[in-house]
Amino acid sequence: MRASTEANASKSLNRKSARALALDVLLGVERQRAYADRLLEAALEKTPLDRRERALVTELVYGTLRWRGRIDWAAQQFLPAPLAEMKAALRTILRLTLYQVMFLSKIPAYAAVSEGVELAKRFGGTKQAALINAVARRVVREKGAIRLPSQEEDPVRHLAVAWSHPEWLVRLWMDYLPGEDIAALLEANNREAPVSLRVNSLTTTRAALLERLRAHGVRAALSRWSPVGLRLTAAGAVDRLAGFPEGDFQVQGEPSQLVGYLLDPQPGERVLDACAAPGGKTTHLAELMRDQGEIVALDLSSRGLEKLKENVQRLKLASVKIFRADATRELPKGCPRAYERILVDAPCTGLGTLRSHPEAKWHRAAGDIRRLAELQRTILKSVVRYLKPGGVLVYATCTLTPEENEGVVEGFLQSDKGMVLEDSASVLPEAATAMTRGKYFFALPHRHDTDGFFAARMRKL
Repeated sequence: MRASTEANASKSLNRKSARALALDVLLGVERQRAYADRLLEAALEKTPLDRRERALVTELVYGTLRWRGRIDWAAQQFLPAPLAEMKAALRTILRLTLYQVMFLSKIPAYAAVSEGVELAKRFGGTKQAALINAVARRVVREKGAIRLPSQEEDPVRHLAVAWSHPEWLVRLWMDYLPGEDIAALLEANNREAPVSLRVNSLTTTRAALLERLRAHGVRAALSRWSPVGLRLTAAGAVDRLAGFPEGDFQVQGEPSQLVGYLLDPQPGERVLDACAAPGGKTTHLAELMRDQGEIVALDLSSRGLEKLKENVQRLKLASVKIFRADATRELPKGCPRAYERILVDAPCTGLGTLRSHPEAKWHRAAGDIRRLAELQRTILKSVVRYLKPGGVLVYATCTLTPEENEGVVEGFLQSDKGMVLEDSASVLPEAATAMTRGKYFFALPHRHDTDGFFAARMRKL
């Protein structure tokens, strides 16, 4: 009954309201445990908003997700009961309202509180609206006096609240990274991620695409780490940029671009990409091979494979063969059984991508790390049998947990004495050779202004 009431209330909201649309997206993220970017993109496509309103919706969604922990701490100071006991819709309305009054100085507090109260009336009635109003106004008046947990008495909780991360994750990183890195990493995770492009070297050059984008008014610059990368600010819809329909570039983060150089595929070779969708790394491998040879791309996601096919066709690549298959099992019929190179871009917790996916820190738990580490180990053991002697296997994740990174690789090398770890710096582009930790490729948001990323290059004796 409650869900039905809230659904009807949602339908009755004015779709031209940026705050109402942001609320819809945030509720979808919480209830469906979905990616915010996908829900946001779908919502903006369905609702006619001008550029300024679209920007506000985006800011409200990502800002509320990034700062949820800090917002919850402030809200709880003035709530008569635990925030977790509040209905999901009202809890989300409160977070959305408090994000504006705590973090957005250009939005008048009275406007944010007024619309928050109106939203609360539609979802919870007059009584609940009064509670939202009371808490929001208290925060407006007293936000400067709200104290964080004591750094001396509870440093983990202090950092978790100050930088809006779950305590279990802060504790994990304090054990994994040098102490001086922790606050910087947490702070970096709350920044907006830039848009990175990988230039299709088969159709154009980085200099030519950069000039073309700038001629169309796009603010772009050469990327720092990848020799085929560009970095954009305020790009808008990427698929509307000059060069996209022609296949002159692919959206892909810089660390992800560097994985192709770690594998170092050569023209004429046969390569297995065991977890390929949506195809950023797959298509880069094809470009590095000059589209000469064969890349067998596997994935279980039908939706992901459709996206991979679209990218392969748009980038005009002929060397990629796509199969729907489970990398933990034997290769399907029609797949070759021997490869010079294998890439395992493994399913992971994604905790290196919090700048782009801030919802991940609230959706993930310690149990997910153990579950996914087991899956990662299974995939490696399954695909290594198809690697030729002397062949190269690269294992990569976009997460920052020792169990999924070094733990998986070290356990794999112990169980398979025929594999050896090689030095990542020996094959990375010169600018990126500093992005290492021991022999591993290791990118960090606060050090490199990229997603957090890990990779290991191994060779079969």
